[in-house]
Amino acid sequence: MQNMEFYHVLNRGVDKRLIFNDKKDYFRFVHDLFEFNDRSKASSNNFYFAQNLERGLKYYDQKKEPRELLVNIHCFALMPNHYHLLLSPVIDGGITKFMTKLNIGYAKYFNEKYQRVGALFQGRFKRFYIENDRHFLFIPYYIHFNPLDLSGHDWRGRKIKNTNDALSFLENYRWSSHLDYLGKKNFPAVTQRGYFLDFFGGEEKYRKSVKEELKNFSIDDSPDYKVMMLE
Repeated sequence: MQNMEFYHVLNRGVDKRLIFNDKKDYFRFVHDLFEFNDRSKASSNNFYFAQNLERGLKYYDQKKEPRELLVNIHCFALMPNHYHLLLSPVIDGGITKFMTKLNIGYAKYFNEKYQRVGALFQGRFKRFYIENDRHFLFIPYYIHFNPLDLSGHDWRGRKIKNTNDALSFLENYRWSSHLDYLGKKNFPAVTQRGYFLDFFGGEEKYRKSVKEELKNFSIDDSPDYKVMMLE
């Protein structure tokens, strides 16, 4: 793993409530993943983003001012009431700084939109250090397979009955970094994929590995990792 440290970071809505109610909420969180991953203070960004969500994200892909990253975002997946991130700090305290900006910023947007007050997330966030090779090999697939929970596939215990159907679902689910790892530009500016693409051997080999992992994936193959799940 060289000298890079990897952390699985996750959080969910307070009382397991939905944190994404519609497409605009998902887009907003993806936007925030990009915008808040910067040592500089976030700009006033609603003016462009609110006009056209798709164009807004392309605009941020081409943002003129170079960013000074707080973290490397290797992978992410957004679910209706929670999210998963795989992060590496770029600076000391980078994860805490990034997650504070991300959670506060998104909660502010959400509360204003839905005219609510109070905490949106269940505590600050959970952070788990990826401390051995078994977890390192396991976590990118775990994060990218999470959306299968929405499709009815029982993917955690080698119980996938229709691999092609599961693959198709994942390739049509926008709210993760999986498509960008396949080489389908979705939100390419949000993630720093170089490390894991080198590890997988490129986009095509990643695609092939996903199919094999879907057939054989089991949470029981990494029993220590069970403590890192949302309870």
